[in-house]
Amino acid sequence: MTEQPAPENPEGDEPIKQRKNGLYPAVSDELAENMKSGWADTELRDLRPIPQAEETARRRAELSARFPGERLVIPAGNLKTRSNDTEYAFRASTEYVYLTGDQTQDGVLVLEPTADGHDATLYLLPRSNRENGEFWLDGMGELWVGRRYSLAEGERLYGLPCADVRELTAALAKATGPVRAVRGHDAGIEAALTDKVTAERDEELRIFISEQRLVKDAFEIAELQKAVDSTVRGFEDVVKVLDKAEATSERYIEGTFFLRARVEGNDIGYGSICAAGPHATTLHWVRNDGPVRAGELLLLDAGVETHTLYTADVTRTLPINGTYTELQRKIYDAVYEAQEAGIAAVRPGAKYRDFHDAAQRVLAEKLVEWGLVEGPVERVLELGLQRRWTLHGTGHMLGLDVHDCAVARTETYVDGVLEPGMVLTVEPGLYFQADDLTVPEEYRGIGVRIEDDILVTEDGNRNLSAGLPRTSSDVEAWMARLKG
Repeated sequence: MTEQPAPENPEGDEPIKQRKNGLYPAVSDELAENMKSGWADTELRDLRPIPQAEETARRRAELSARFPGERLVIPAGNLKTRSNDTEYAFRASTEYVYLTGDQTQDGVLVLEPTADGHDATLYLLPRSNRENGEFWLDGMGELWVGRRYSLAEGERLYGLPCADVRELTAALAKATGPVRAVRGHDAGIEAALTDKVTAERDEELRIFISEQRLVKDAFEIAELQKAVDSTVRGFEDVVKVLDKAEATSERYIEGTFFLRARVEGNDIGYGSICAAGPHATTLHWVRNDGPVRAGELLLLDAGVETHTLYTADVTRTLPINGTYTELQRKIYDAVYEAQEAGIAAVRPGAKYRDFHDAAQRVLAEKLVEWGLVEGPVERVLELGLQRRWTLHGTGHMLGLDVHDCAVARTETYVDGVLEPGMVLTVEPGLYFQADDLTVPEEYRGIGVRIEDDILVTEDGNRNLSAGLPRTSSDVEAWMARLKG
């Protein structure tokens, strides 16, 4: 990777003077002048609005109606350093993406109050300056990291006025009147507002946007289906290379799925869990550096994130050699039965907690039946004794975040009621730790989870990830076909 230059003046029209460090000598006047001319006009004048432009406008209108007379500030966030002068790949804040559709770093959406609502302005970094040399001397210039959209192009894409974000902090510092901002993404914006906002008021803004996302619109549902469909193909990719994973490690599985995510989407939606053997009993095993052995199980929990940042979240527990042992099948079938009960409880008007309770009851019944915990089942559920082996909740909302709507109020989320358009996961599991002396030795080191992405419909639900088999016999037949 080429070392980046260090400009002294990345803003404005004054010439950038490159420091002398032995690697980058000062720029001569003749070269600086030469670099200003001889470039073709590349302004994109035929851009069409992003597909979700109507939806983002509607979302902003809802936000405006909730906070009349107040200035609202929603930043995308900034690059974060990974090591020295290299950064992590940028991912814009969920609130910002939801309300604009833009994904670029340093952007800020500002809703200015008016007599009848708000005027929305999208503050962006414009194309890097060619007059002062920014485009080739600045490490974030166009020739270093790629072309940014111009402000005019941004207006055509996102359907709202765009302005230079470098002028925003000064304007915010002078602004008067009530302000709310989404915190945690842009320290510069927060500093400019430090004497104008309160944590309580800002949290109310963040909560409202989170609750806006509980019910998905048609665009979001289509994107989630797209994410799931790519994820299904990623799982198929993994099954086809399990022999190569056996010769290497869980990393081969991780890399195989990642390839599908990058080819068909933006990225993976979260760190892939490629847990083989006893690693399947660790809920968030993302080290993915262990052996893959025939006769054991692979718990693969992974999701493709689309180019618009909606993510799938699917889990299957697969026999590495293509066939479950008798005990593996017994445990898998118990989890499948629990998941069936959970999915059946997902319908409009049902309590959000119902699908968790339904799945946990089935698992408690199985644990009592197997003699692993003393019944009756009602006692087990009342005391939560099944949780030694079930560990986690049975699902969560899904969308732009893998654990979507996370700051919604308890009364509207986990204590709320399901509505058409909500999308959630149903993912019961059983996990018998390798060092658990309370279960027979043959159980130890077996972990099973089955997870699907479920859309609440007007008359029930639809499994968005139905393209992947779920029963143990169907999984075996599917694997056999893929392995040829």
